Amino acid sequence: MNHPSLKKCVACGLSKPTSHMMPGDLVRAPIAALITADHPQWSTDQYICLDDLNRYRATQIEKSLTAERGELSALEQEVVDSLREHELLTENVDEEFAGQRTLGDRLSDQLAAFGGSWTFLIVFAAGMATWIGVNAVVLRNEAFDAYPFILLNLVLSFIAAIQAPVIMMSQNRQEARDRMRAEHDYRINLKAELEIRHLHVKLDELMSHQWERMMEIQQMEVELMTEICSKNKR
Repeated sequence: MNHPSLKKCVACGLSKPTSHMMPGDLVRAPIAALITADHPQWSTDQYICLDDLNRYRATQIEKSLTAERGELSALEQEVVDSLREHELLTENVDEEFAGQRTLGDRLSDQLAAFGGSWTFLIVFAAGMATWIGVNAVVLRNEAFDAYPFILLNLVLSFIAAIQAPVIMMSQNRQEARDRMRAEHDYRINLKAELEIRHLHVKLDELMSHQWERMMEIQQMEVELMTEICSKNKR
């Protein structure tokens, strides 16, 4: 015997509390058509649980997206699956990207960050000034790198040759991180757009449903008034 507060889902056949169910008269027509295709006994006086309703909603959204855009991309399919499973897409992209970095990636990022700082410029300028001062003034007669400082030019060329690839590797990872953020933002925006579209349709249906109820109540009032007037005339 079913508990009065429990309703049976037409899709899964389980009895659940009414707070977890949706009455058939509030289900949108496109989704109701999908339910009817799987369960011919479906009618507006029956109920469907929210889990199954989300599954049919995702199927209907997938069909509408396919009709609008053709074949769905991997990102769009991921959004549809999240709607079907009622999952959240929000995540920390920086933490996910940081967890994928290798030791070489972290080292190159640190070197690139240091190479683009005022600390590096100050240390580099001080080192060059010291090198030139020692060879040109202190060790003028016994300089290990006399003017025109050929060894210094070699060191500078070596630093430039090493620094450029390190900076490029760091920039490539920054671009990869930006792409990951852009894809994540696209998934969030697409899901929000689909949810808002669903809410607009739902509000329109609720307003239409309430308007029909008001018209029915008004019709009943008119019939009652007509009946009362006819009795008074007698």
